[in-house]
Amino acid sequence: MTLAGKTALVTGATRGIGLAIAKALAAQGTRVAICHPGDPQAAQAEAELASLGPALCVQADVAQETEVIALFDAVEARFGPPDIVVSNAGILREAKITEMEIAAFDEVIAVNLRGSFLTAREAARRMNEGRLILIASDLAHLGREGLSAYCASKGGVVSLTRALARELAPAILVNAIAPGSTATDMTSPESMSPEALAKDLDTPLARFGRPEEIAAMAVFLAGPDAGFITGQVFGVNGGSAMT
Repeated sequence: MTLAGKTALVTGATRGIGLAIAKALAAQGTRVAICHPGDPQAAQAEAELASLGPALCVQADVAQETEVIALFDAVEARFGPPDIVVSNAGILREAKITEMEIAAFDEVIAVNLRGSFLTAREAARRMNEGRLILIASDLAHLGREGLSAYCASKGGVVSLTRALARELAPAILVNAIAPGSTATDMTSPESMSPEALAKDLDTPLARFGRPEEIAAMAVFLAGPDAGFITGQVFGVNGGSAMT
């Protein structure tokens, strides 16, 4: 129980990787707050977390500055300033560059990159010391046809991580996790074409990751054994990208 008594905020955490991270932190004795932009599964997610310990669920769109500020206000009012912040909220829009509407591109950048920036900025303003963990993607390194906006947004998250690691040291350690293909609602094997599935399985481990495997890395980075690690991008990806 090395994280017992600490407060964590995980954005976009009513399902998938975010919920797995929130539950893994709660299992360590952490008070956990999560946010969502209007997910009907939010009440169920909050109930699951509440069964593990003190929990808070707030509706907030991470792309909106006022809502991010209100989110942190709510967390601080309930639990005090966060010790751990995980910027996980993200979306994916698939289209060839010649067919992608500017609104779809802007939406991906707004949630994935602007949302990470706003979350990180508010965390830096509130935390005296602690851990900031951003969720990137192996596609930030690999690229993928049809996912130019997503790849660009996650590449920005990687660069943001490295810049903030220098700016916020030594009080706040900043790292990123770059998952590979993970079995979630957003990227489930069942929803993929045979061609896309074959591409995602073309890795040394030849399988999709589980959200709990990403969560294990987040718990490590949030804990005392990661006290000499900052500015790093950890590829929990089955070997899809080796950097």
